[in-house]
Amino acid sequence: MTESGFVDLLVVAAVAFAIPLTLGFAPGLRLPAVVLEIIAGIIVGPSVLGWVEVSDPVGILALVGLAFLLFLAGLEIDPDRLRGRVLRLTLIGFMLSAGIALAIGYLLSGVDLVDSPLLVAIILTATSLGVIVPVLKDAGEIDSSFGQLVIAAASIADFGAIILLSVFFSRDGAGVGAQLVILGIFAGALLVTALAIAGLEHVRRVSNVLERLQDTTAQIRVRGTFVLLIGLVALASELGLEVILGAFAAGLILAVLDRDTMRTHPQLHVKLDGAGYGIFIPVFFVTSGVRFDLDALFSSASTVAMIPIFLAALLAVRGLPALVYGSVIDRRRMVVAGILQATSLPFIVAATAIGLELGALTASAAAALLAAGLLSVLIFPLLGLTLLRHDAGSRESVSAPYPTPTH
Repeated sequence: MTESGFVDLLVVAAVAFAIPLTLGFAPGLRLPAVVLEIIAGIIVGPSVLGWVEVSDPVGILALVGLAFLLFLAGLEIDPDRLRGRVLRLTLIGFMLSAGIALAIGYLLSGVDLVDSPLLVAIILTATSLGVIVPVLKDAGEIDSSFGQLVIAAASIADFGAIILLSVFFSRDGAGVGAQLVILGIFAGALLVTALAIAGLEHVRRVSNVLERLQDTTAQIRVRGTFVLLIGLVALASELGLEVILGAFAAGLILAVLDRDTMRTHPQLHVKLDGAGYGIFIPVFFVTSGVRFDLDALFSSASTVAMIPIFLAALLAVRGLPALVYGSVIDRRRMVVAGILQATSLPFIVAATAIGLELGALTASAAAALLAAGLLSVLIFPLLGLTLLRHDAGSRESVSAPYPTPTH
């Protein structure tokens, strides 16, 4: 590891600091910080200024940032809401998404725009839970039934896409049958881990020690959470699965088991948000921009033309299935749900990297998919927020401690 690697990391960290600070001076500018972070990464990266390369320190922190992003996304899931009609509707919606995605994937393959219709279909089925959760928080909808419906749909889409990617596109070349066996082993390991954590939490002596150390310099719950996250990421990696599966599973386990947060350790989620969104996650997004292949994107007119095609495909695959929510939300919010569900980027970043490594995607197709993901994050959350604010008069009361922005 060379010293220049830390210079690269310094530039990335400086960009991650400067973007939200700049937005803070322009509160009327309704741009998601993540979009500007990626664009700034493109500018300082090899495609434009060439100030930064993805050296070892940058690459490691970016990978941890991706894991943290999926971990916090899993942590946002409310198991009490993910049941009954909500679960049934979101599962139906995801199955519709998968069907539409397959049709679009094979259509694009038929006109020679993509090489692997199945991989493109899987990429199109995901929703950026880590991106739309902050949008719902900003709109004061994170705890409303509408917000939880969108989170449930995004959770199932993300988890389903991760599972499908792990089954059909293994880095080690294992077949589908072998991958299913490995997933079964991983699921068994998750169950054992969950039972072990639950058992320890109910041992009074252990719980007393945890409470005593949680707000000292030991920060024992934060350290334990980090062990859980890295442990499941390492397990997934060793089994030949994607690290994003282990990260999401870690967040989901904590969301299911940690039900007395406000009673015994109300600051844990605040601390995890601070570590994730304050340190690791911005590095991931800036680094995604640094890795972006701008030359491949503009290598031909046909590649540029793929960007609106992929953007429209995202809206069709994830937006149209929101029509099934008509029995529980009104028409305006059904439209908003479809728009928000069409927001996708982190999974696109991870999946296109895998596709390039396996030779299942061309550099131009990967760049066009990433560009479409960038536009989806830029356009769809802003449009969704605008529609939600217009509907503010009929918004449900919420209990989350996030104020609705007045700008």
